[in-house]
Amino acid sequence: MCKTYLFSTSSHPNAISVNSLDIKLLNPKIDFSKYDYLIITSKQVSNALKAYKTQAFIDKKALCISLMTAQSYEELGGKVLAVGEGYGDTLVDKIVEYPKDTKWLYLRAKTVASDFVSVCNKRGFDIDETIVYESQCSSDILELSIDKNAALIFTSPSSVHCFLKSNEIYSSNSVIVIGKTTAKALPKSIKYQISKDKTIESCLTLI
Repeated sequence: MCKTYLFSTSSHPNAISVNSLDIKLLNPKIDFSKYDYLIITSKQVSNALKAYKTQAFIDKKALCISLMTAQSYEELGGKVLAVGEGYGDTLVDKIVEYPKDTKWLYLRAKTVASDFVSVCNKRGFDIDETIVYESQCSSDILELSIDKNAALIFTSPSSVHCFLKSNEIYSSNSVIVIGKTTAKALPKSIKYQISKDKTIESCLTLI
């Protein structure tokens, strides 16, 4: 049976888990009272929120990019407004359901893959952005050597970018991605499968 590598900040017992990113949490000053709702696209945001007083943000419902992200916010005690389909572009349809005078705060990484905020702002919606963490490729992924017949599971565009800095994807590798945005980060010549649900478990069922 081929080896299965999981490139993620999460791990799974049925795969060789490779932490793809080193995360640095930031602590910018935020006046949460100015906003009606939060936008969260990573569980790292929930980790960053732990640096703030819970009462400052806990009454703000969050629009979350996926079920896993929603779960991370609920674990803080927060409530979820709605859940996207795992990638940023799907949040546009959620946001436009609300009045244009709704004030949103997008808590984000320094580098993001989707321009959904720009799309919404051009349509007259009010979204502010605050960077609460930044990431860089981990030594684990940069120093990795894989089998040419291994199965590769990528859970974010950054995991693809970091892998390709020091590795190559071969035609003999089975490649599985967690969503369309991650798929776009792959070289165009690479064949891949997209998981049905935006979860690691769903990716593993395709092996």
